[in-house]
Amino acid sequence: SNTAILHQIRRDQVTDTCRANSVSSRKRRVLTPNDLKHLVVDEDHEIIYCYVPKVACTNWKRVMMVLTGRGKYSDPMEIPANEAHVSSNLKTLNQYSIPEINHRLKNYMKFLFVREPFERLVSAYRNKFTQKYNTSFHKRYGTKIVRRQRKNATQEALRKGDDVKFEEFVAYLIDPHTQREEPFNEHWQTVYSLCHPCHIHYDLIGKYETLEEDSNYILQLAGVGNYLKFPTYAKSTRTTDEMTTEFFQNISSLHQTQLYEVYKLDFLMFNYSVPSYLKLE
Repeated sequence: SNTAILHQIRRDQVTDTCRANSVSSRKRRVLTPNDLKHLVVDEDHEIIYCYVPKVACTNWKRVMMVLTGRGKYSDPMEIPANEAHVSSNLKTLNQYSIPEINHRLKNYMKFLFVREPFERLVSAYRNKFTQKYNTSFHKRYGTKIVRRQRKNATQEALRKGDDVKFEEFVAYLIDPHTQREEPFNEHWQTVYSLCHPCHIHYDLIGKYETLEEDSNYILQLAGVGNYLKFPTYAKSTRTTDEMTTEFFQNISSLHQTQLYEVYKLDFLMFNYSVPSYLKLE
């Protein structure tokens, strides 16, 4: 079918990118259990889903809870969003022994969903830094970003960290100090680093842009398509391409170039072209 061909093209793109950039992907040959904590396992249907925050992962986790719940849930949308993110509700691959991990990686159907990298980044910024309720993010990251990136920051801003500007967020991401200090938070970590597509051979690569078709195709292949459909609803607050363009208007071309370098493998691997609004140096 055309869909199968499409997924083959996407897989080939990943393989070619990994090969072309093997210098960077060779550095870590062996995956550690810590590398596998984003891979959600469904034993009953023999599928593995690598979740990427800001790419419909709440709904996919809900679907996985329906699939693994053995009849406990039937409608994904009846599961509260915060419950979908409780880690004990889903089993991840890092909880298995090495032979069990290898067996599942070899035999289960594996998939992930990707999104245009900068749209995903703006979505993460909007969600984590502009919503008043995300105080844990403001405290953990906001205060650090303000302290490092803002000259003459007020005492209140240093204490609360709840008014981080997008420019400051970008400056924080490209600061070599940040990269050395600790891994990126999963909400802005690259897909390449979260799901390890150069080491794990994914059977299906879904895209946020074709979320519904790709999701239902995967459910079909998993043998559950006749009773389970991927939940669809139009979120009016969704980060769009136009919105992303606007956010990048105040970013200097030097910073745009440096940021593109950070996310370059995601752009190449998943076949996203360089955004037209970028002024790369």
